[in-house]
Amino acid sequence: MHPPCAGEASQPCYNACFPSFLASYPDKFHNTPNSSHDFEAATSSTLHPYTQFTNHEALPSLEESYINFTKAYPPFGNTSQVDQIRAQEYHHLNPSNICFDYTGYGLFSHAQEQTTSAASSYSCPPPSLREPPFFVISYKPVTLHSQILYGGQEFELESKIRERIMAFMNISEADYALVFIANEVSAFKLIADSFQFQPDGELLTVYDHKSEAVDAMIEICKEQGIHVLSAKFYWPSLRIMGRKLKKMIMSRRGKRKRGLFVFPLHSRVTGTPYSYIWMSLAQENGWRVLLDARALGPKEMDTLGLTMFKPDFMVCSFYKVFGENPSGFGCLFIKKSSISALKESRNPTSMVIIGLSPVFRQETEPKARQEDGSVSPHGTEQVLSSEIVELSPSLESGQSRERLGTVSGGLEIECRGLDHADSVGLMVISCRGKYLINWLVNALMSLQHPHPPTGLSLIRIYGPKISSHRGHVVAFNVFDWKGEKVDPAVVQKLADRNNISLSSAFLQSIWFSDRSDEETQRTLESRVHRVKVLGQSNKTQKSDFGITVVTAALSLLTNFEDVYRLWAFLSRFLDADFVQKERWRYMALNQKTIDI
Repeated sequence: MHPPCAGEASQPCYNACFPSFLASYPDKFHNTPNSSHDFEAATSSTLHPYTQFTNHEALPSLEESYINFTKAYPPFGNTSQVDQIRAQEYHHLNPSNICFDYTGYGLFSHAQEQTTSAASSYSCPPPSLREPPFFVISYKPVTLHSQILYGGQEFELESKIRERIMAFMNISEADYALVFIANEVSAFKLIADSFQFQPDGELLTVYDHKSEAVDAMIEICKEQGIHVLSAKFYWPSLRIMGRKLKKMIMSRRGKRKRGLFVFPLHSRVTGTPYSYIWMSLAQENGWRVLLDARALGPKEMDTLGLTMFKPDFMVCSFYKVFGENPSGFGCLFIKKSSISALKESRNPTSMVIIGLSPVFRQETEPKARQEDGSVSPHGTEQVLSSEIVELSPSLESGQSRERLGTVSGGLEIECRGLDHADSVGLMVISCRGKYLINWLVNALMSLQHPHPPTGLSLIRIYGPKISSHRGHVVAFNVFDWKGEKVDPAVVQKLADRNNISLSSAFLQSIWFSDRSDEETQRTLESRVHRVKVLGQSNKTQKSDFGITVVTAALSLLTNFEDVYRLWAFLSRFLDADFVQKERWRYMALNQKTIDI
């Protein structure tokens, strides 16, 4: 197997050319193609004997497709543990609830939530608290620097959650401190506010898509006069322009430039993988590294090898229950030896750093709720949250502690969502995701409009196509028989009507060669948004150029039926009148119409 940059032998490879971590695992996962060519051939055979489809009614059945899928990928049968977990713990995941719009890590299972809800119904809480015993999120009026160095009083429940997350992420408490953040956008803003940039410092980001969190960081840095740099990506592969990025990282070497390098291990939109070597190169050249781990799947941190590549900061997010409630919180990890890179601000951070505390139920109106409903006796701002569930050793003792308003020792926190990922393990999760995402990509590319000689593809994939190294997410657009793009918002709305949840994103920082000016004009679109102008109270318009795309992200719980039903839904766009028919159907049903 030759790496993608084998033709440049004199240059180091920065395109994720690493041997697979699966090489060290048991033989039951080795009965699969081990070269890129063999893997592509095996993936193509999953639709055998068909190579393309021009009519949605000609698609093979779910049963026939699954048989061909398992023939091409025999090791997929070794991932049946995931299907058992889904059947036992996630009853709400069915053809009426197919989710491709979750990123992050799920804390709890649906069955766990249902059990907790049923148990809490016996306690007859006040009407305002007729919910499971969720945590309360407390906003801490502290600076990041002081929170890391001095911490503060916290409930045992928060300590237990912290320990569980550190263990799940495979991060040592001896090396890193964990701070709970309101959300991922706040985490990026907090780093931008707290990082100690030198006068000649710079911010360098590596994103092929528009990110609200990264944009917030960039805006804060620009207000501080920090020079902002961004990596560029080749069209149409969306691979990093390696030489350009290397030049930006290594420029002014020897001046001990104190910059911040913000880097994901793969794109959370296109699934393009990036090499760990970029982190190492940045560290060697005086950069502090912020690893964006939001797009990593469960247990993927186990492949990072923190003993070799220890980023200064890491950001990830956790949500409540997959397919049920995406609300959650962010986590900011700070390497303890890098605390000196943070400045000590005198102004406490508002509504950013949070604490986790149990909900106290009492026979009367809880004392924690003041007249304005915002401040507790502990002097912190309180809001009822549905992010986290407390499971006591027994319901009776848990109710007793709530009525007394105290928390005794021996608290047990069961994060069954994390437990499931741990029990399945990295090997099974990675193999399962690899097979499903590549089958989906191949299936989408098989959809062709039925009018030769144009031979237009219904679906255009952005980023890597069939690849064993790609992330478990795909970015695409739908094109009609005339070659015109169907509005991604329309695709999302129609998918939602068919019980399929998709997301959208905006690709940017794309570089076209000089020979593709016409293609550039045909492909790129402008996005107008409002931004603050420094020193002015009013807002102005700013245009970005890029591509709006639809995205589908696979999770630990995604199964073959999910990806098959997504394929079957998108194939219906082969009917030139599909969009109009859907509009008429909803009008006939007297539904609320949405312009499509």
